[in-house]
Amino acid sequence: MENIRKALELVHTAKSLVILTGAGASTESGIPDFRSSSGLYNKPKRYDYPAEVLLSHSFFVEHTDIFYEYYFSNLVYKDAKPNDCHIALAEMEQLCNVKAVITQNIDGLHQQAGSSNVIELHGTIKRYHCMKCNKPYSLEELEPSSVPLCTQCGGIIKPDVVLYEEPLNENDLMNAIQQTAAADVLLVIGTSLTVYPAAGLLNYYKGNKLIIMNMSQTPFDNSAKVIIRDKAGRSMKKVVSLLKENH
Repeated sequence: MENIRKALELVHTAKSLVILTGAGASTESGIPDFRSSSGLYNKPKRYDYPAEVLLSHSFFVEHTDIFYEYYFSNLVYKDAKPNDCHIALAEMEQLCNVKAVITQNIDGLHQQAGSSNVIELHGTIKRYHCMKCNKPYSLEELEPSSVPLCTQCGGIIKPDVVLYEEPLNENDLMNAIQQTAAADVLLVIGTSLTVYPAAGLLNYYKGNKLIIMNMSQTPFDNSAKVIIRDKAGRSMKKVVSLLKENH
């Protein structure tokens, strides 16, 4: 509880609070992470390819049918709901100076919970577009049992998710860098901080009030003012509960 109180003090007095979230922010919504023992990369193999290949741009182009079968089975959780972490972060906007939520997640749960300024570094499963005519589509418009084709021109529809071999959206990345560089408090939740370029954002943080909330160690633990080793939902619920008491 002592570390929760330390984190509370930092976020409560922050002039510019920026939050970076990874897969650990969504596991309590029933969405598996990637690298833990129960994560996506360690699931029993159903395909002759590793996950990094199945989710690559070249695999999408060459084996679109297998890509979508894997994608809809492993990355799309239509019934997932925001958990205590997402809800707490949205509530924090009313209680302290949250400037942005930068996320590596593609599930859209931050927006669903009510966070207003969300930068989705890796895109989102909620949006799609035709590769031929660029017509936009929503997840609800797609039929998950086949390769989605454009109703306008017949082109293949692609998810607006950053696949392996693809660069991040330049505007989103620059926005994330600017927000991180301007922050006096940086709260990192549920990420191992080993996936670049997202982990590289910490190199732009100029402050000395880094809070890391993650179940396992990260390469940036030595730079952290506060480290909390607990589930994101439980931890954030405690922080926001105390914030409301002090508001």
